[in-house]
Amino acid sequence: MTTSLVIRDATEDDGAACAAIYGPYVTDTAISFELEPPSADEMADRIAAASKNHAWLVAEEAGRVFGYAYATAFAERAAYRWSCTTSVYLELGRRRTGAGRALYEPLLARLTDLGYRQAMAGMTLPNDASAGLHRALGFEPVGVYHRVGWKHGQWRDVAWVQKTLSDATDPPTEHR
Repeated sequence: MTTSLVIRDATEDDGAACAAIYGPYVTDTAISFELEPPSADEMADRIAAASKNHAWLVAEEAGRVFGYAYATAFAERAAYRWSCTTSVYLELGRRRTGAGRALYEPLLARLTDLGYRQAMAGMTLPNDASAGLHRALGFEPVGVYHRVGWKHGQWRDVAWVQKTLSDATDPPTEHR
């Protein structure tokens, strides 16, 4: 990583950059289970939605966004509201450079500050880079959904990992 790395809150104006980063994961890999890449406008809407109750961060160098990490609701039922799902995406040439950690650490800190207690992440298997990043950040394996997604002509497994953000046992307060 160079010293010009900036991690900041995403805005809707980052929609095009995030869509450009994510597109190859959709079209060229099984990492994303989407079949059509979202447009810049759709990505801007996702940024706005995630930023309301969770967080969406981008990494940029020399003013150019090259990665992002975000969190969304784990599930819709009210009892799950203190748990979230996290994701990180980098330009394909930026994987295994430390940028994923640089994005994920402040994301997890932000989620903890917002009162979230658990963070989950799912990853299509195999995905050694994602598995290594999540392991290094303290996520623990909780299970594998076998043959749960069909993409690029074959069934795909998804591994799930979980990280405790806070082990407080007191009743949680509503999100700030």
